[in-house]
Amino acid sequence: MPDILDLVHDPVHQVSGDSAYDTGACYQAILGRGAVPSIPPRRNAQLSTTKDPPPFRAERDAVIERIKEEGRYSWRTSSGATRQSLAENAVSRFKALLGVKLSAREFDNQRVEALVKCRVLNRMNSLGLPISERVLQG
Repeated sequence: MPDILDLVHDPVHQVSGDSAYDTGACYQAILGRGAVPSIPPRRNAQLSTTKDPPPFRAERDAVIERIKEEGRYSWRTSSGATRQSLAENAVSRFKALLGVKLSAREFDNQRVEALVKCRVLNRMNSLGLPISERVLQG
């Protein structure tokens, strides 16, 4: 992820990812850009045992503490970590509706083809997606 983050030239405010990105290198790259990491720690994540942890460990420790206090679901919704699953759903929808492969052979043409497909998908979404609501059984 640090290499991918380096490809983004615009300011980055938040980076969301799944627990596979719960690494020191990812946290350091995100914090180095001045962004907020929204990465759920692994289920077996432990707090840092050092007295003065590095900034990325302090950030991660704060997330672990919040999850202990609020619960994982509440933390995910309040921190914006659910954006990662929204992005995964969008990519899945893109592939299902418009295909996995691009037809163009040249990179510049592939870029245009991908942009056109994104516009088509956005237009379809603007026409209306079903509104879903979470139902808690109790």
